[in-house]
Amino acid sequence: MTLIQHCVLRFFAAIFMVCGTVNLFANLFAAEISAPPKLRAPAYPLIAHDPYFSVWSFADKLTDVTTTHWTGKLQPISGTITIDGDKPLRFIGTEPMGTERLGTEPIGAEPKSLDAMPQVDVTVFPTRTVYHFATEKVKLMLTFLTPSLPDDIDLLSRPLTFLQFDLVGLDNAPHRVALRLAVDPVIAVNTPEQEVVCETVKVSGLNVLRVGSSEQRVLGKKGDDLRIDWGHFYLATKNNQNVKLHLTPRSNSDHSQNHSGNSQNQPLAAKNAPLLTAEIEAEIAQNGRFEYGAVLAYDDVKSIRYFGKELLPYWKRNGATITDLLTHGFENGTKIRQRCEQFDKELIDNLTQTGGEKYAQLCSLVYRQTWAANKIAAAPDKRPYMFSKENFSNGCIGTIDVLYPHTPFLLFFSPALLKGSLVPVLNYAESEFWKYDYAPHDIGTYPFATGQVYGMNGGHGNRMPVEESGNMLIIVAALAKVEGNADFAEHYWELLTRWADYLVREGYDPENQLCSADMFGHLAHVTNLSLKAIIGIAAYARLCEQLGKTEAAQKYRRIAEDYAKKWLKDAQDEGRTRLAFDKAGTWSMKHNLIWDSILETNLFPATLAEQEIAWYKKVQNKYGLPVDSRTDNSLIDWALWSITPTKSKADFDELFNPIYNYVNETPSRVPLSDWFITTNAKRRGFQARSVVGGVYIKMLTNKTVWEKSVQQAENVTDFPSSYPARITRTEIIPTARTLQTEWKYTLESPSANNSGNDSGKDSGKDSGNDSNNDFNNWTKPDFDASAWKSGKNGFGSNHLPNNPPVGTTWNTKQIWLRKEFELTKIPDGEIFLYVYYDEDPEIWINGVFAAKAKGYTTNYVTLEITPEAKKTLKIGKNIIAIKASQTYGGQYIDAGLVKESPIASTK
Repeated sequence: MTLIQHCVLRFFAAIFMVCGTVNLFANLFAAEISAPPKLRAPAYPLIAHDPYFSVWSFADKLTDVTTTHWTGKLQPISGTITIDGDKPLRFIGTEPMGTERLGTEPIGAEPKSLDAMPQVDVTVFPTRTVYHFATEKVKLMLTFLTPSLPDDIDLLSRPLTFLQFDLVGLDNAPHRVALRLAVDPVIAVNTPEQEVVCETVKVSGLNVLRVGSSEQRVLGKKGDDLRIDWGHFYLATKNNQNVKLHLTPRSNSDHSQNHSGNSQNQPLAAKNAPLLTAEIEAEIAQNGRFEYGAVLAYDDVKSIRYFGKELLPYWKRNGATITDLLTHGFENGTKIRQRCEQFDKELIDNLTQTGGEKYAQLCSLVYRQTWAANKIAAAPDKRPYMFSKENFSNGCIGTIDVLYPHTPFLLFFSPALLKGSLVPVLNYAESEFWKYDYAPHDIGTYPFATGQVYGMNGGHGNRMPVEESGNMLIIVAALAKVEGNADFAEHYWELLTRWADYLVREGYDPENQLCSADMFGHLAHVTNLSLKAIIGIAAYARLCEQLGKTEAAQKYRRIAEDYAKKWLKDAQDEGRTRLAFDKAGTWSMKHNLIWDSILETNLFPATLAEQEIAWYKKVQNKYGLPVDSRTDNSLIDWALWSITPTKSKADFDELFNPIYNYVNETPSRVPLSDWFITTNAKRRGFQARSVVGGVYIKMLTNKTVWEKSVQQAENVTDFPSSYPARITRTEIIPTARTLQTEWKYTLESPSANNSGNDSGKDSGKDSGNDSNNDFNNWTKPDFDASAWKSGKNGFGSNHLPNNPPVGTTWNTKQIWLRKEFELTKIPDGEIFLYVYYDEDPEIWINGVFAAKAKGYTTNYVTLEITPEAKKTLKIGKNIIAIKASQTYGGQYIDAGLVKESPIASTK
C-alpha cells in the first residue's frame, strides 16, 4: 500500500467515524486499513466455484483488463457507475459492453471510451475479493463472495457468487447514482461462435436472466482447455424499484431482441447475442450509504460422467432446482455473508498465528483456487464425491498426485470431502477395471471418470506405481489419524494391503519411472520417491495398529525401520542427501519427509530435517528453492512441504519469503501457478490447480488449531460407497471380452426405405427422441440387413488401452452395427449397456433409442438405458443397433447387455 493510499484510507475512515456509520462495511474497512502491506495476487478470484464456473481478473486493477476464465479465454463482465448524471465511469473491465444503453450515446453509435473510477484498494480474503473505488463524491466497495464454507458441504457445492455493491457519500451532499452490470453470454459456451439463447426467467420475488447454449449437449465433451457449453448461467437480483434487468443489444443489428425485458429466444452466436444487464439506481442521502446485491449462478444440469452414470451436482441430490438455489441465496444472503466474514477472520488469525502475516496472505489467496479446481457431485447413493481436475496440465480427473498435494488442505478443512475424493478412486481400483497391484494415477479425463488414461499406452513406469501407492497409503493413514480410527481404511483393507506389499517389493529402490515431479522425466533410484515408499509402509503399519492387527503392524513397522536405516546410509552425500542413490554430487527437495512428523511414524532422526534445511538455505535462489540440482524450477506445494520442518521462525521466514516474493512479483498474471522458475519468478507451466492447497501443510503442525478446524467441519457418516466396485456383472449379450460372436455391420450409410437418407442425420438432436423417423429404420427389428457384412466383435484397431479384443477391423469414419439376441425371460434388477467406445456411440434396442455418449473410453463402462428402451425387451428375439464414429486417434466399438448385482460387504 502506498503512502497516498494509506492517507486516503485514513481520511475515509475518519469520515465514517464522524458520521457514525457503524456497519459491516465500516468495520471491514477499518480492519483493512490496519493490515500490513498486502500480497499482490498474480490474478484475483471473482467467481471461483468449479473448473467450469471460474472467472478471474488478471491485473492489479479491476479496470485494467477484461475478466477472464481461468484458462485465459475472455468471459467479460463490465460495470459502470454514473454519479449525478455525469459521464459514466468504469469499475469492472476495460470497456463497458453495450455502451449504447448508458444514455450517453444513441443506440447504435460507436461506444466511446470511458474513464476508470479510481481504484483505491483490493483485498483477497479466503471467501471474498473486495475492491474499493472512490471519487471526491462517492466511494464504492465491490465484493465478490463465494460461500466456500467447509462446515456446510451443501452450501459449498452451490455454484452461486454474491456480488455486493456498497455506496457511501463522501462530501456532505446527497447523490443520485446509477450502477450498471453487464455479463457477456460467452460465459455459457466454449467459444464465442457457439449459439446461445438469452431469456428472462420467472422466479417469485426476483428478477432473473439466463443464457445457455442452444445445443445443450450435457456432458458433451472432455478435455483440459475447455469451457462449459451446457447448462445455464443466471444473473439475478431482488425484484424492487431500484433495479431493472434486461437483455441489452450490442448494436442496431440486434434489435430482434427486446431489451425492455423479454427475449424472442432466438439462437445467436454468443459474440452477437444480447448482454445480460442489471441497472441499479440509488439515492444517497447526505453522507449516507446504499447497498445492493446481485447473484451470479450456474446450473450445469449434470456434473460428472462416472462409469456410465451421469452424476448430479451435489446441491441437486435431493431434487433442488435453480429456483431453489436463487431463492435460498437471497433469503439467506445476509446470514451467509456474516458467516463468511467470521470464517475469514478466524482463519486469517489462525494462519497468522501459525506462519505469520505473509503466510496468512498466501493461504488466503489459494483458498478459493483450491476449491474451484474440484467439483462436488452426488454419488449414486447421494454421498458427496469430489473430483479434482488437472487444470492446464492434461485435464485428468481424480489424479492421485494432484489429490496428494492438496490433502493438507482437506485434512484441515474437510476430512469428509477428502473421503469424497478418495472413494471414487478406491472403488475404481478394486473393480474389474483396474488389474494392477499398485494404485492408479487417475480415473479419466475431466469430466469423464471412466478409467485411467495417463500412461496406459506405456509400461508400468509410466503409470507412477510407487508414487501413487505411497500417496494413497499416506493419505489414508493421515485421515485415520485425524479421525482417531481406521474404519475407512478397513473398508478397503485388501486393496491397501496389496499396495503396501507392492511398496515392500518395489519401493525402496524404484525402477526407472515417473514420480511427482514428472515434468522432469523418468529417473531411477530416486531417493525422495524411496522416502515416500518407506513412510507409506510405516503408514500402513499404523493403520494395522489402529485396527488391532498387532502382528501385521510389527511386521511392516520392522520393514519400514530397516529401510529407513538403509536409506540414511545410501542417500547421504556431502551435507545433504542425493537426488538418486547412484548420483553423487546431486541433491533434491525431500518434501515427503514431512509426513514422518505429521503421521508420527518417527522413522528418521530430527538431524535429517535439520541437515536438509541447512542445505536448502545454501542453494535457494531469489524466488525460492529449486526442485533439485538438475533445474532452477520449483513447485510451490513441494517447496512449502520441504521447508515446514524448520525449527525456528527465522529459518522458516528465510526460506518462505522468497516463495512469497515469487507470488507477489511474478510477471505471469494467471491464477497462481504451482510450477515456476526460481531465478525470474515466471510461470513455467500449469495454472489454477488445486495443488496450491498444499501450502496449508504448516497448519497440520499446529495441533490445537487443526483439531478445532476438524471439529467445525461437516461430517458425513458411513461414507464408503460401493459403485462401481462390489458388484457382479452377468452379461446377457456377451461383449468381446467374454465371447466374440457374429454381428451384422456396414461401413456405408444404410438407406431408409431406399431413400438414401443418412441414418446419422441430425442424430445428435433427434435420434435420442424420435426413433420413428425414416432415417432410423435400420435400427428397427424388421429392417432387412441381409446385405450387410458379418463380423465378430469388437470392431476397431489394435493397440488401444487395456487391449480390448478386436474381432473385425474397422478403419473408416463411421460404422453401423446390428445384432439379434434371444431372451428366455425378461431381466430384472439393474440392467445396463456395457460398452468400450472410441468414439461417439448411439445405441437403440428394438428400434427405440437406448443411450448415447460422446468421446471415448479406455475400458468397458456401463451406460444407462432409457426407460423407453428397457420396456421393449421381450421374451424371444430382440435387436440391438449401434452407430459409432471416428474423428482422431484409435477407434473401437463393442457393446453388450449386463445385469448388475451387489456383492455383500466383507467389512
